[in-house]
Amino acid sequence: MESGEWVFVTRPTEKDLWNPTSTELEDSRPLKVTFSGPAKYWTDGIPIGNGRLGAMVWGGVSSELIQLNEDTLWTGTPTDFTDPAIPQALSEVRNLVDSGRFSEATKAAERMFGKYTNVYQLLGDIKLEFDGSTYAEGTYYRELDLDTATGRVKYSVDDVEFTREHFVSYPDQVIVTKISGSKAQSVSFAVSLDSILEHQCYLTDENQLVMEGICSEKRMASEVKANDDPKGMKFTAVLDLQINNGARLVRLPDDNKLKVVGADWAVLLLVASSSFEGPFVDPSDSKKNPTSDSLQAMNSIKKLSYSQLYSRHVDDFQNLFYRVSLQLEKSSAIGDGVSEIKNPMPSVNEDFKGNKNVVVPTVERIKSFESDEDPSLVELLFQFGRYLLISCSRPGTQVANLQGIWNKDLHPAWEYTALSSLLNFIWTTAYPYIPFFSSAPTLNINLEMNYWSSLPCNLRECQEPLFDFIKSLSINGSKVAQVNYVTSGWVAHHRSDIWAKPSADMGNPKWAIWPMAGAWVCTHLWEHYTYTLDKDFLINTAYPLLEGCASFLMDWLIEGNDGYLETNPSTSPEHVFIAPDGNSASVSYSSTMDMAIINEVFSAIVSASEVLGRSEDALVQNVLKAQPRLYPPKIAPDGSIMEWALNFKDPEVQHRHISHLFGLFPGHSITLKKNPELCKAAENTLYKRGENGPGWSTVWKTAVWARLQNSEHAYKMVKHLIRLVDPVDQKIGFEGGLYSNLFAAHPPFQIDANLGFPAALSEMLVQSSMTDLYLLPALPRDKWAKGCVKGLQARGGNTVNICWDKGDLQEVGLWSEEDGSCSLRRLHYRGTTVATSLSSGMIYTFNSQLRCIKSFSLSEVPFPRV
Repeated sequence: MESGEWVFVTRPTEKDLWNPTSTELEDSRPLKVTFSGPAKYWTDGIPIGNGRLGAMVWGGVSSELIQLNEDTLWTGTPTDFTDPAIPQALSEVRNLVDSGRFSEATKAAERMFGKYTNVYQLLGDIKLEFDGSTYAEGTYYRELDLDTATGRVKYSVDDVEFTREHFVSYPDQVIVTKISGSKAQSVSFAVSLDSILEHQCYLTDENQLVMEGICSEKRMASEVKANDDPKGMKFTAVLDLQINNGARLVRLPDDNKLKVVGADWAVLLLVASSSFEGPFVDPSDSKKNPTSDSLQAMNSIKKLSYSQLYSRHVDDFQNLFYRVSLQLEKSSAIGDGVSEIKNPMPSVNEDFKGNKNVVVPTVERIKSFESDEDPSLVELLFQFGRYLLISCSRPGTQVANLQGIWNKDLHPAWEYTALSSLLNFIWTTAYPYIPFFSSAPTLNINLEMNYWSSLPCNLRECQEPLFDFIKSLSINGSKVAQVNYVTSGWVAHHRSDIWAKPSADMGNPKWAIWPMAGAWVCTHLWEHYTYTLDKDFLINTAYPLLEGCASFLMDWLIEGNDGYLETNPSTSPEHVFIAPDGNSASVSYSSTMDMAIINEVFSAIVSASEVLGRSEDALVQNVLKAQPRLYPPKIAPDGSIMEWALNFKDPEVQHRHISHLFGLFPGHSITLKKNPELCKAAENTLYKRGENGPGWSTVWKTAVWARLQNSEHAYKMVKHLIRLVDPVDQKIGFEGGLYSNLFAAHPPFQIDANLGFPAALSEMLVQSSMTDLYLLPALPRDKWAKGCVKGLQARGGNTVNICWDKGDLQEVGLWSEEDGSCSLRRLHYRGTTVATSLSSGMIYTFNSQLRCIKSFSLSEVPFPRV
């Protein structure tokens, strides 16, 4: 390993293909999450990852903790999710609903529960112990550099500056840490591995640390008996330590540690693997050997220098991350002539006196956002969401769970860490089942929101794990549909796990028995086609899954007394109503969300069949007949959209879910053009719901307000999200906000708001259909008066670039790389519509009047394409 200087040259990407001529912006601000001290809490840590391997860097000085995750470490094994007793329970529930006995139907629906989901686990820790580490006050600095996906720690002890760099490489599947000092022979430390899972550690003859362990077969520790033979997931982590010539490496076999003495620098490489062979293979039957796999992986990369590992990592990461750039600025002269005060708080790299190189910690920027509304913090949060998606969901990995891949607990968020003893008492008193989320993919909003940004924000590859997950769900879900519901096709419910659990959960009927999850995730399949125009994907992946989903929905729909097709039982996720008998209930028929999701799936399969020339298929013809008979959305007497088919009394008007607005966003059945009265009712619904709610709810409301082209309220929700949360207060809450490392809070931490935020913000700047493109539809002109976004994606395979000044559009750059004619037909801006005639493979520039002023071929771009 060399320690010499070298220069890394960034590669050009899609955002570099088009440059505006009319808008001058300030220099780009550094995309860094910064800290002035070591982490005190987990949510102060630096998250790094490559989709499969994750780490949280605390940045301690005398001791460092790097917490590790591997995305296949879960409790449990494959199981039979079917229950032949459910059809009888289903019949009873339907009869009670038909009789209007909704509270009794809700109680009877408990007989339709399935098994709990299993629990996402942690891998373990790298522990570092340093010598002589009382650092000088004011010298400490810690950052997450989004441009390079690298965490850094710097501090000085006496006259020596110590530096650590951390990253997780996707090309080489390794967690890398480099520790160096500014003086020769100044680096000394001991390193060990540990885990709270059952494990053993040992040193190899090649001075490598090995940790072998096993996850529990049972989801709860209380279920494990003393004489149980462990049959859960096996795992291994291998740590290799490399130092410069002349330094000493000391073995401490009694403590299973390695000690570095007098080094200039040291590089730690950690690889890990498990016995997971897929959701249908029992770990006890796995042919994989995690130890031999990990040792082989280490042998294949340890010959690479640190510079090579870093270069390969950055090149891979930036190929994705650099596709989109965003700059937002305030202005001294807004379009209406009102003067705007410049930011009263210091910027990222400038203090009150104008001194450079003074870094304001991100936590202080969050605190001050209430007053300064710094647009660069919005930029950072936007790109942080894209960074996290790249870091927790890559081709070949597991689907992003409720925390992405970052977890420190045996019972992760929404288990014991989220429940104080008081809340535990309340929940167990009110309900016989506690809602254990287990960091599991939750499909009644959270999983879907995780992937909202993948298409508009130019990260289509990051969505591949979702499609793999849907395929697995469909296999298990077809068995559940056949046995539990006596239907064709496949079904999934609101929560799943690594074993592709499709059945209803335990807990409470208001969330557990919701069978629309498979249909919701299926809408992502058609969305992927509309953005990419990938016909092979449509043929081989999307259409077969849509067929199975639509087949189930056709069988699930029942002829209602009023001539409509209805769903029964039906819930509006996690919400209850007051039944006519005065009792609380959650089970009725034809919730607005049910109908909106079904309508979206039906529209998708009809459109897909047209592309593939399958419009005459029997299933498609039956869908076409059924679609007009779906229970339509209704407007309540108070002017809001009804959440249920009947106008029940709502005991929690400001509930966090806005499920009944699905047809507006992320669906497309309600639009300003086609349904102005429903859009007005949607506005009234949002006013009723209010601004409060957890992080994901805030992001969903942002996107819906943007879809309504209401910039004022969309921005209010952005501002509502950017509030500092106290990490000490870990009880369940619905307040939202951000932690010091920009992780979004429910609280506690859930990653959905982080991953969904870029999509909500892009919805404020660009909206599209296959033929129409809406520019700056919800731009808060007085807040982001000047700006430029490059590389956003629009439906029809189009890349969109927009610059504006004083709140007004200046220039637009458009192109499509797909073969064949471009589907885009119309451009829209502030009520003006202009017809376009674009060709694929050409870059077009439009001025503020939407007149094409320049065009050139993509082949003329003077640098290598990526």
